[in-house]
Amino acid sequence: MSIRSGQEDDSAISKVDIPSQERHQSSPSPLDLGLRNVLEALPEAIYMTDANGLITFYNEAAVLLWGVHPTLGKSQFCGSWKLYWPDGTHLPHDECPMSMALAQKRPVRGLEAIAERPDGSRVRFLACPSPIFDATGALCGAVNMLIDLTDRTLADEAARRHDAIVESSDDAIVAKDLNGIITNWNSGAQRLFGYTREEAIGKPIEMLIPLDRKDEEPGILKRIRLGERIEHYETIRRRKDGSLVEISLSVSPVRNREGRIIGAAKIARDITDRRQAEAQKSLLIKELDHRVKNLFTLANSVIALSARSVKTSGELAIAVTDRLTALAQAHSLTIPNGFSSEQATTLHTLIQTIFAPYSTAGYNSQSRALVTGSDLTITGSTVTSFALLLHELATNAAKYGALSLPEGFVDISCSEDAGVFTLVWCERNGPKIEREPDSAGFGTFLTKSTVRGQLHGELTREWNSEGLIIRLAFVASLCK
Repeated sequence: MSIRSGQEDDSAISKVDIPSQERHQSSPSPLDLGLRNVLEALPEAIYMTDANGLITFYNEAAVLLWGVHPTLGKSQFCGSWKLYWPDGTHLPHDECPMSMALAQKRPVRGLEAIAERPDGSRVRFLACPSPIFDATGALCGAVNMLIDLTDRTLADEAARRHDAIVESSDDAIVAKDLNGIITNWNSGAQRLFGYTREEAIGKPIEMLIPLDRKDEEPGILKRIRLGERIEHYETIRRRKDGSLVEISLSVSPVRNREGRIIGAAKIARDITDRRQAEAQKSLLIKELDHRVKNLFTLANSVIALSARSVKTSGELAIAVTDRLTALAQAHSLTIPNGFSSEQATTLHTLIQTIFAPYSTAGYNSQSRALVTGSDLTITGSTVTSFALLLHELATNAAKYGALSLPEGFVDISCSEDAGVFTLVWCERNGPKIEREPDSAGFGTFLTKSTVRGQLHGELTREWNSEGLIIRLAFVASLCK
């Protein structure tokens, strides 16, 4: 018993081959032996029916497509086990294209259907049935050729997947012919360049090229015609709004089925963020280099100046360490969270930071440095200069002045008038001052280099018996 088409009882299905000779002996048949051999040799599935749709002949290609051997003279309209329309709905055999051709007595072309084999696999095919008439014009049967669309279906699916990938890509993907005319334009290209698909397709690719780079496109097309692939070519292109964008461009030849180059595919990636990151990195490296050099210069100056006011190497080590520590504390005020650029601080904050180490139990930094009046924003190298100066004043107060006694403190009042900032330093509750010191120390050198040289200001001292009074006046705008 042979496996029959879906018109018969599925319980009767068994896989038994029917010899080719038996298939050909069905009667009546209009085929002679020569024509029969020709139809058997054809790679496409071909079968014939009588006027009632009963199958009278089929070739081996039809068996391969159906996956069954229909029974000659019994199986009707189509030898497949089950049939479906392309949308997956069931297709009865008596409504298939062959049935339509017999009923309408005319060829039915271009209808697609799906044949399901007994093993569950499916094949999409194109049916081309044509009725056959005898010499008197009476319908005597029909012949049908089934074209397997598996390869085309796979190609269509691959093309759809390819199109989906191209369309969903974040990069701009553009296709053009060898004349530079745009033939394809994805959403990434619209986002990058601003033109919609309708605005871009059919237009020359040169609409994206700045005037000073018009010579690039002929060179690219020449290399594409030679079959070259261009990798990561960095250039500049113009958007719809006229703005320029830096891109990395990859260009590949597009070939037809015969292998002939017919155009090019371009992938453009916006590298603006990368360029900005590289520029920021370069700036940070230069800034780091500048700061390191400044730190070495500053350290040399601190050592050289400190050496003038000490007598032993131990005293020099202590003085240099204390001053560099004060600079580090002041510098920490200007560094924000993260890796952004340096931020400003204020004079009041810097004073409290310098005085913080001098707090003792029962006395906090606020009580030892009472800061009142106007505040001032300071930034850049001015922070370093003030930190050195304030540290020197606080150190002297701790050694010889108000901060050397637990109850001592410094009253600092600030004011600003007509662009001149004035700071008055008054030491309270310290030891009595008997006379003005004879020698000039580190502070004297700082006064000359910082106050006068950098801030264009003046610093004076009054050695009152109740405590030292220092007046510092400078141009406020030079601190920013």
